[in-house]
Amino acid sequence: MGAPMNPDELLKLNRYSRQVLFAPLGWAGQAKLLQAKAVIVGCGALGTAQANLLARAGVGALRLVDRDYVEETNLHRQSLFEESDAAQRFPKAVAAEKALKRVNSSIHVEGIVADVNSRNVEDFIAGFDLVLDGTDNFETRYLLNDAAVKLNIPWIYGAVVASVGVTFTVLPGRTACLSCIFPLPPEGIHETCDTAGVIAPAVSWVTAIQATEALKILAGREADLHGRLLSIDLWKNHSQSVRPAQNPECATCGQRRFVHLERSSPSQAVLCGRNAVQIRQQHPTPIDLDFLRNRLESFGPVRGNNYLVECRLGNYDLTVFQDGRAIVKGTEDAGLARSLYARYVGS
Repeated sequence: MGAPMNPDELLKLNRYSRQVLFAPLGWAGQAKLLQAKAVIVGCGALGTAQANLLARAGVGALRLVDRDYVEETNLHRQSLFEESDAAQRFPKAVAAEKALKRVNSSIHVEGIVADVNSRNVEDFIAGFDLVLDGTDNFETRYLLNDAAVKLNIPWIYGAVVASVGVTFTVLPGRTACLSCIFPLPPEGIHETCDTAGVIAPAVSWVTAIQATEALKILAGREADLHGRLLSIDLWKNHSQSVRPAQNPECATCGQRRFVHLERSSPSQAVLCGRNAVQIRQQHPTPIDLDFLRNRLESFGPVRGNNYLVECRLGNYDLTVFQDGRAIVKGTEDAGLARSLYARYVGS
């Protein structure tokens, strides 16, 4: 059980008493969880479920990073959000932070509204004990893999679409990394949640594995990690488990060439399956949202909050965030999206 704990520590742990009764954790493991720090990148279906489980388990500090805002179509699977969050267009990181603070007020929760890219990913994860993948694209996952291997931080890959879920835990230098398994991103057209749909139980399966692996790592029980690439199709009742070997020729963990970190972030990117383009600024500049709201009111219906402004411009929806980043819905033409941004926000 480890060293005896004083009465104040015992009182603090009382809320976790049923978890402490689980022998592989015990008092010592719970104490480690309370001191642990984890980053969750992406606050969609995977990220919200991961955050909910880890907050209730007593992980001492959680950082949540996400670029998007809550919509009604999120609610069937993104478990921390409510109808009011979608109605008010709250950024996901903000809504998740508020919800988690109601779940467990004794831990530290920090929501950051930002797009993770090659310029900022290391800053977001440095100093943390673990990174969890709640993203929906391989571009960001390769960035996480590069940054986590470079900084020697464990991270847990996860993906889900339709009824299929996949997950793998990366221990830098000790296991295969994402680039060992997938040296190149998937080619051609592949399904997304916006094209093939998704069922919440598939999300729950992936996040249950991810969160359990996270507890093992943060509680110092790495010997209990599964060490496999796990996949399952819950609808078709198919599952697969393979143990990937670390590749000494891997560009990332074998040769320590972090090519994804070295690439400059594009100024715009199509959000796959969403008929939308994200506009990034090479040099992010804070936006005066009140000024922008007043400017846009003469062009179309406007709504917003303290974090963003949204305006309907004919067939397009323009959403601008505090850091100058924007999402243009209604097109996958990056040039048109950039033109609309320049016309109504400025270059």
